[in-house]
Amino acid sequence: MITLALHVDYINVKPVEKAIEGAEALTGEMQDIKVKEALVPFISVEEGDSEQVAAAMAGLIEEHARKVNTSTILIYPYVHLTDKPANPSIALELTRKLEELMVGKGFSVKRAPFGWYKSFELRVKGHPLSELSKRIGEKDVKEGGELVSQSLVQESQTKSQFFIMTPDGKLTPVEKFDFSKHKNLQVFANYEIKKSRVYERDPEHIILMKEHELVQPEPGSDVGNLRWLPKGRLIKKLLERHVTNTCISEGAVEVETPLMYDFQHPALEKYLNRFPSRQYVVASDKKKFFLRFAACFGQFLIASSSTFSYKSLPLRMFELTRYSFRREQSGEVAGLRRLRAFTMPDMHTLTADLEQAKKDFFKQMEISQKMMSDIECDYEVAFRILSEWYEQNKEWYAEIARKIGKPMLVEMFDRRYAYFITKFEFNVVDSLNKCTALSTVQIDVENAERFDISYVAQDGTRKRPYILHASVSGAVERQVYAILEKQGMIKSQGGVPKYPLWLAPTQVRVIPVSEDQLDYARALVHSMKGKVRADLDDRNESLAKRIREAEKEWVPYIVVVGKDEAANGTVTVRKRGDKAQHTLAPHELITEITEKTAGYPFEELSLPRELSKRFSFI
Repeated sequence: MITLALHVDYINVKPVEKAIEGAEALTGEMQDIKVKEALVPFISVEEGDSEQVAAAMAGLIEEHARKVNTSTILIYPYVHLTDKPANPSIALELTRKLEELMVGKGFSVKRAPFGWYKSFELRVKGHPLSELSKRIGEKDVKEGGELVSQSLVQESQTKSQFFIMTPDGKLTPVEKFDFSKHKNLQVFANYEIKKSRVYERDPEHIILMKEHELVQPEPGSDVGNLRWLPKGRLIKKLLERHVTNTCISEGAVEVETPLMYDFQHPALEKYLNRFPSRQYVVASDKKKFFLRFAACFGQFLIASSSTFSYKSLPLRMFELTRYSFRREQSGEVAGLRRLRAFTMPDMHTLTADLEQAKKDFFKQMEISQKMMSDIECDYEVAFRILSEWYEQNKEWYAEIARKIGKPMLVEMFDRRYAYFITKFEFNVVDSLNKCTALSTVQIDVENAERFDISYVAQDGTRKRPYILHASVSGAVERQVYAILEKQGMIKSQGGVPKYPLWLAPTQVRVIPVSEDQLDYARALVHSMKGKVRADLDDRNESLAKRIREAEKEWVPYIVVVGKDEAANGTVTVRKRGDKAQHTLAPHELITEITEKTAGYPFEELSLPRELSKRFSFI
């Protein structure tokens, strides 16, 4: 089945004459169709298509409609998209089935008549998702090919209910909850329910990542692949080291696994159909491989070939995947928020039973909370729960709600469309009221069986572990996105934006008043090497301009040294967000910064320390 889906301002359709003998009889509403603000999927049904294919297509159309924020759909039978059309009677049956599925999803649906020549007039909108073409066949549905997994098909058929859970563990339907004191939670809930993903303009982080020369799109690669410049690479490296150190300190063993895997591997083939994502495909020696979208299967294959007992559980395995790949739709790829190649810290924990799984889940949730605090970002919490599992574990969720300490969104789903029975996500709300998940942990009840992972129990028998999937930080690129979005909003509201101190590319900018203090300034910068990231503005510019440019770079500490400072061996410090000036000894400044950044990794910035020797990447 092929679709060419257009998001239109309007479309007017009139049947003119029958194109085939089996053309369907016209109903009254088919005589003259006029629709405004709609998604119009032109549909060709192909040889071999089935109801399962129609269900997959319905899921994709629903996803597209939610993203462009329309509830009106006109299905337009259009055989000209294929050179292998299905028998007309089958094509009509599946087109009607598609219509029925879309009505069942709550859309206002019309359908142009099947088997007729029709005149039509339409006007297409001009945003990135206003035109989209897709093909789904039996192979795609059954084999988990690059287009759609079985999980995506089942997810499209799943019915969800949304609630707000308060810190006392009580559930309130979203539509009945008082959001007056929880505006960001309301934005998040609306976003999750309506699923409108399209940006109408660049969000703050895209502007800032260019202004600060952190990251740029790579025009020589696929969309959603980036080039990281020295300042951005430093921030990214520090975040990578921090999450790696955190997971290893929690007892995880660090591994490294391949970038691509065989489509035909029996366990992987089944897993692909249980993961709601689209894949890149690579051909080699007449075989098909897919680029990994997470470290799951690499770590599962290691666990499958390992020998361990209950004494080793919980067993945690960690990899920082640089990179993971997902074939996100081009209209959704935006800045650092949604990419096709990204860095995912992935930890999997094998646990002996559900009680051990729940205990570790809670602990990893606490680690995730600290990760959000470390990047100084606010977040909204979402739990996604199989309704049957919730009924069995209400007290556990009440304990979680108390720990979270604020209302959180709960999506209750009626069927298990993927491998997990529950998961949480910490989400940030950005400058354009879009929401993005960072930290997440899931309880997996399928993959131990699928990958033949077992452990020796205390009684000597072999048992299947439960598996936790965790990214306690979320994708590293999204962490940078979250930092920039928050600070961009602070800036737009008249506040003073700043990096978390441990992530600031330059922590101290030393500015001599004149050339006479240049040697003293150089000695200061040298004394900070290996402890604090310091640089020297030795350019022949006015003092006011050099201070202004340091402020534009969000430098936390601006040190001005003049005749008195050089003579006394002191520094005059301007702290970001503090209008006062402070006179300190150099060692006092170093101590203040190292104490504030204790426990976080440190790296030098790979740019010349003297600004006169630097160049622009723009």
